[in-house]
Amino acid sequence: MKNFISPSARLGKQTTVGMNTVISDDVTIRDHTHIGHNVVVHPRVEIGSHVRIDDNTVIGKQPMKSIISATTSDQMKPPTVIGDHCIIGTSVVIYAGCILGEKVLVADLSSVREDVTIGVETIIGRGVAVENKSTVGSYCKLETNVYLAAYSVVEDRCFLSPCVATSNDNFVGRTKERFKHYKGVTLKKGGRIGTNATILPGKTIGEDALVAAGAVVTSDLEPRKIYTGAPAKYFRDVPLEQLLENQE
Repeated sequence: MKNFISPSARLGKQTTVGMNTVISDDVTIRDHTHIGHNVVVHPRVEIGSHVRIDDNTVIGKQPMKSIISATTSDQMKPPTVIGDHCIIGTSVVIYAGCILGEKVLVADLSSVREDVTIGVETIIGRGVAVENKSTVGSYCKLETNVYLAAYSVVEDRCFLSPCVATSNDNFVGRTKERFKHYKGVTLKKGGRIGTNATILPGKTIGEDALVAAGAVVTSDLEPRKIYTGAPAKYFRDVPLEQLLENQE
């Protein structure tokens, strides 16, 4: 097995590359970075220093567009940028047009679609899908199998438990009217969502609010309150000691 490293690629000092890996034209990889086996890095990608990219991962993939897609553009996206000290797991796909801040972890089998920005020190867990045109803030945790719909916003220090599902289409794929109303979810700073909760399109969850496990959010939720049930209803206020402002 042999590598292909483009003559126009720039690799930093003490950067290592595994077997059967492709480093495409005009890629920049800075110092002390490790690229695993069977990795593909697409043209013009920028990878910071002290980054780890594990086996079978693809960085900078251009999106595919179905003839019936409502949210995917067929325009070429700008190159992916991976910040310093990031860790990218095995069999991850990070699309073109993504920007990852420093110290982001993207765990095995996850995908981060085009036009996504992820803030510093955020964790994207195993099997998570972050769809296109979404923003995830800094110091967030998206745990195993979270699905973040396109056009969503997750602000800083939010927590999404395993198997949280979000959506962006109130018309469920029917009628042309849906093309005017696509909108993902908005999770304000410090918001938390419990395991297997479902958030319907366009809904905003207020700052420091908590959605209980299994809840179904069908309307906007106020800050600093706990919501349970299907549909989600007010249960009680978030205890003072749990508010973000009271964390050390």
